[in-house]
Amino acid sequence: MVDLQEKPKLNKIRVAVLDFDGTLSTLRCGWEGVMRPMMVEFISGGNADVQTLKKIEEEVSGYIDESTGIQTATQMKWLYETVIKYGLNKDAPSDIWKYKAEYNRRLMENVMCRRNDVERGKTARENYMVAGAEEFLKLLKKHGLEIYVASGTDTTDVKDEAKILGLDNYFTAIEGAEPKSEICSKEAVISSLLERNKGESGMLVCGDGKVEIRLGRGAGALTLGVASNEESGYGINMAKFERLKKAGAHAVVSDFKNIKEIEQWIFG
Repeated sequence: MVDLQEKPKLNKIRVAVLDFDGTLSTLRCGWEGVMRPMMVEFISGGNADVQTLKKIEEEVSGYIDESTGIQTATQMKWLYETVIKYGLNKDAPSDIWKYKAEYNRRLMENVMCRRNDVERGKTARENYMVAGAEEFLKLLKKHGLEIYVASGTDTTDVKDEAKILGLDNYFTAIEGAEPKSEICSKEAVISSLLERNKGESGMLVCGDGKVEIRLGRGAGALTLGVASNEESGYGINMAKFERLKKAGAHAVVSDFKNIKEIEQWIFG
């Protein structure tokens, strides 16, 4: 447990919108370590002097920290624009979707190994979940909530990984990024649910990124940040904690191990 504040008064919560990667799943742990060198590589083109390279590395690290939780396509659009800004790589792709395809190729080398290990029974599925994640989903179901996943990862991949982890049956729907689309699925899902409920029901928004927390606050939802340590699956990531607090999360947890306390805070 990290920080559970006094929650605002809301209508009875009937809907939950959850992020997936880093909130429930750790299959994609380490994505920053794939994206960061790739961005530096494309921006510098191998042509940057020491001072310029350092500037590029700092700018890329700052952007990745700032953009955690948004769609990959938007991050690749930033990369494309930054490549043009520096003008060091004349052979760089001129299409953001080529950047995204290359990023996914590199990322999936590790992710597919993890997925295969779970599917073959070599690794327990719980090893790639945030601690207590399934118990948290069971809790939401026990209280009668409809649970939606809204992710910046491609929809097909999120659905596949939810199934591999045995979590897919908990969700009413899973919404992620669509091929060659920059539409923000998180914003679209939250807006759609607000319109459908027309203020009659409360909504819980839960995630490890500031994007969904800000969207949730803007929509009048109860927001629960998850400052997860994705490498261990439990314990706190202080960088996430600070981002989530600044984004306005009503409460922040490190994981879902203290499920009774979380239940009391949400439904008590």
